[in-house]
Amino acid sequence: MSAYLVVEISITDPTTYQRYKELAPPSIAKYGGRYLARGGATTTLEGGWAPSRLVILEFPSEEQARAWWGSPEYAPAKALRQASADTEMVLIEGC
Repeated sequence: MSAYLVVEISITDPTTYQRYKELAPPSIAKYGGRYLARGGATTTLEGGWAPSRLVILEFPSEEQARAWWGSPEYAPAKALRQASADTEMVLIEGC
């Protein structure tokens, strides 16, 4: 069953975050993941949630999403993201 990572990102250091954006995609693809949305314009339809940057990733399974998130391939990119942005991330099971 597919799994999705929904990530809200507030960039605090654009220069470092750009390096993250260059490193992350190859590690995502290695674990079968792909971007569904990556920082495009958002429109709030209900409530007060107004993320400045929203990313949605799809993986073939929850196990592959977790394997990517904890992988040695993603670790350098993750460190850059954590140093350059405030992040909220959830993993959701597909239907």
